[in-house]
Amino acid sequence: MRAAVLGSPIAHSLSPVLHRAAYRALGLAGHRYDRFEVDEAGLPGFLADLDVAGGHWSGLSLTMPLKRAVIPLLDEVSPRALAVDAVNTVLFHRDGRRTGDNTDVPGLVAALAERGVTEVESAAVLGAGATASSALAALAEVCTGAVTAYVRGPERAAQMAALGERLGIEVTAVPWERAAEAFATPLVISTTPVGATDALAGLVPDAPGALFDVLYHPWPTELAAAWSARGGVVLGGLDLLVHQAVLQCEMFTGIGPAPLAAMRAAGEAALAVG
Repeated sequence: MRAAVLGSPIAHSLSPVLHRAAYRALGLAGHRYDRFEVDEAGLPGFLADLDVAGGHWSGLSLTMPLKRAVIPLLDEVSPRALAVDAVNTVLFHRDGRRTGDNTDVPGLVAALAERGVTEVESAAVLGAGATASSALAALAEVCTGAVTAYVRGPERAAQMAALGERLGIEVTAVPWERAAEAFATPLVISTTPVGATDALAGLVPDAPGALFDVLYHPWPTELAAAWSARGGVVLGGLDLLVHQAVLQCEMFTGIGPAPLAAMRAAGEAALAVG
């Protein structure tokens, strides 16, 4: 059986490292997991060329910029993937159907639960991209109160507020210039690019709550380092990547539970080398 991760750029992806470690731990010598550089224009042709009917492909992991582009190419999409308008997992079925799901959302929830964060009264999200959408969906399960999103521009503010309405949670979007206010909440999820939160590192309060910074390279970010130094709970991008990959591995192989510890160790080793 074969699986792969697609995206552009893709050379940096840790997905092959994690999935191959799982296959080794599970003794699945006949399984392969590769990576392919595929952009939006090339996605339809790539899917058409796969030998799905022959049963050789089990599924695909998708990263940017394909999470939304793939939706029109699928036969069915899960409710949670539709809610956040993002598919990161494609499953191939013996009858030729292609179905899409999103493991980022339950991956976020599982990663938080592993660190003891199962319920908070309020939360904040930094950023408004695809990962921020998954963060909001995860907070719909974890947060019992309001969520504040710190974003750049009125268009992104409107998008986050509308998504919150679809998910059934109260989302207030405020300008990025007020982002330091987020640190007063018990949970902050940062979904911003490298360097975007560096200027906020010196504003972390004493005894902060939990920070989930979805970056994993370079690690720690300046914000994560400052947060940890003040005694707060810190989760990183590898936590999300491993937990969502665990779910994908179980979907692709039909075997569970996937070997979380082996996958995390492989990811940590790869980051240490890289």
